[in-house]
Amino acid sequence: MAEDKMQQQRFELKYIIKEDVARAVRDFVSGYLEIDEYGATLPNFSYPVHSLYLDSDELHLYQTTINGDKNRFKLRLRFYDNRSEAPIFFEIKRRMNNTISKQRGGVRRDAVDWLLGGHLPEPAHLVSRDPRQQVALQNFCKLTQDIRARPKAHIAYLREAWISPWDNSVRVTLDRAVRCEPETLGHLSTRMANPVLVFGKEVVLELKFTDRFPDWFKQLVRVFGLMQCGAAKYVDGVTLVGEYRFDRAFVLTHPVLTSPEFEPAAPRRWTSNAMSKPTDDR
Repeated sequence: MAEDKMQQQRFELKYIIKEDVARAVRDFVSGYLEIDEYGATLPNFSYPVHSLYLDSDELHLYQTTINGDKNRFKLRLRFYDNRSEAPIFFEIKRRMNNTISKQRGGVRRDAVDWLLGGHLPEPAHLVSRDPRQQVALQNFCKLTQDIRARPKAHIAYLREAWISPWDNSVRVTLDRAVRCEPETLGHLSTRMANPVLVFGKEVVLELKFTDRFPDWFKQLVRVFGLMQCGAAKYVDGVTLVGEYRFDRAFVLTHPVLTSPEFEPAAPRRWTSNAMSKPTDDR
């Protein structure tokens, strides 16, 4: 298994930009970073990312973001394709004041139901012997049980990622075609039936760094006149689609009301000029 290059703790700044600006940002960033190995040979340098988000029936985790809680977390299962041998990554993403931390552990696809059923992972389920992944999976199971979290939403997008050739301290991502649809049965498939585009044709730009805000980040923001904003894919997706459509009982008993004929509500957006206030890697 390839080395996991995830930034375990970092700061994040997010921006919503148009496609022409995104292409210009790519040219700028390529002078400092290199395209990551997953997107180097793909069209538009982008690879697909899929996440199954978990939440309580009351959408507790969704509400903590809506309420602006400084200390909050998200639970998600991340995958990249439908191959039976491809791992599924159980991820905890925390925000503690102004920093983002992530834990994740990979398991075999046939072990997912076992973990979602409330059982702790067994050694045979793991795809890595790294003890940090075992700890991450145990923490995931505990948090899931604490709030009685269940599958709620399938989020998918195309990610273009630029990384430092020397270390893991700086990372820039461009996420396109961010889609969301209810998934309360826990299916792990890249296929989506009736997704909505969360940010339309616009691109989510994320500047990620583990220590000091790079000087060239400041130049990038100034050159392109970027305005920092919130872009929480799960939260904005649920808001756009409608909270009631993520209730499992509702989805099973009202299939007609989950069809695309129903007009979704307008997505929530907020902006900030604060350069020091971070907000959501392969």
